[in-house]
Amino acid sequence: MQKEPAAKYYNSHQAVLDLLQKHKLIADLVHKQDMPHHGLVEALVRKENMAQLQQILNHLPPSEIAHILEELPPEDQLLIWEHLDDDHKQPILLEAPISVLQILGKQDYKTEKSRVKAFNLHEGRLHEISINTPQDLLEAKPIWIDLVAPTFEDRIWVGDIFGIEIPDPDKLSDLESSARFYVEENGEIHLHSDFLLDKDDVSRNVAVAFILYRDILFSIRKEELPIFRLQRLRALSQPNYVSDSRDMLLDLYAANAEYSADALEEVYLALEVVGNQVLSKQISDEDAAKILINIANEEDLNGRIRRNVMDTRRAVSFLMRSKILAKNQLEDSQQILRDIESLDGHTAFLFDKINFLMDASVGFININQNKVVKRLTVVSVVFMPLNVLAGIGGMSEFSMMTQGIAWPVSYSIFTIGLVVVGWLTFAILRFLEKREHGKSGKR
Repeated sequence: MQKEPAAKYYNSHQAVLDLLQKHKLIADLVHKQDMPHHGLVEALVRKENMAQLQQILNHLPPSEIAHILEELPPEDQLLIWEHLDDDHKQPILLEAPISVLQILGKQDYKTEKSRVKAFNLHEGRLHEISINTPQDLLEAKPIWIDLVAPTFEDRIWVGDIFGIEIPDPDKLSDLESSARFYVEENGEIHLHSDFLLDKDDVSRNVAVAFILYRDILFSIRKEELPIFRLQRLRALSQPNYVSDSRDMLLDLYAANAEYSADALEEVYLALEVVGNQVLSKQISDEDAAKILINIANEEDLNGRIRRNVMDTRRAVSFLMRSKILAKNQLEDSQQILRDIESLDGHTAFLFDKINFLMDASVGFININQNKVVKRLTVVSVVFMPLNVLAGIGGMSEFSMMTQGIAWPVSYSIFTIGLVVVGWLTFAILRFLEKREHGKSGKR
């Protein structure tokens, strides 16, 4: 009796794997074919395969889908997640391991329609509240309200419900550094921090405004960030991950430090590749130019990381001084500061390494230029005596000296003499160069 569910799970698991493999093979074949309406055919094939995949997934229990996701590579995890119904996603997250949550949390969620998300605690887990009317938000008793690119109307009705003023996310970066952390007379605690967004094409810091008021955390920003998505998934899947709004805020700052550490590891790997290129035997000017661009990009990212962790340190220190944190939250804050302090040494080391690689690349460019100058110097030295002789040959005295000799013969002998003198000059220069190399080798 126990073998039947196992066999069913194996069959469904294998069916999902077969469909993913079939999708990749057919997509590659269609992509390589030269045919009319190529894009339409490719879209139809993808739609058919994904419809079969969605049909299988909708009939599987959440625990089986969670196990399947765990065994797949990240790109297949994201592909399956995109084709799950919204009703199936939350139960799957409760069963999924942390490795799967991290992959799903770091993807780009530009397709999310809701600009205002509210969360409360249900049985120790973070639970998203369905908001259809302002009354739903008023009755929900949330601990966290997250606003992503809210409109003016969104900011007005949310602010009216809770009696606060929601800042415009487009103007968060206009504040002076001294006005980024403060407490209002009514008890509102305001924090404006930078959170790192590191993508393949661009890296930048995104300004985020936090408001702590009546045990509710309000977060306002222009775009979705992987850190926020990841923390929502963690708090949803792990019981008692957060206990109140202050816990949620500290966890976001802790995740920001963790995200910065991951970005630093990527800088290490990128500089290792660049270092191998710089330390190769020979680099052309074109390769050196590309290396300098890569080094400049990594230097910019390292600077953003350093600014990001400095901003996180200021925010956590402000929370500790505000005396609103419980004892266990103060311990968590101190741990965040220790983690940030450990990152300072890495960013300083990376700055030194970047400067070394930059100097080495510029040095190779100078060496290449010196080689070109050396070749030109050799050519000029070889032709220097030839120019003198050619000037003599063009004088009238040369015609007097060769009087009685046919001019074709005299000028042929003169040309041969020029070649011999040029060759002797070049041979002498090569001899002196080898002799110099020999002396430097003995040293």
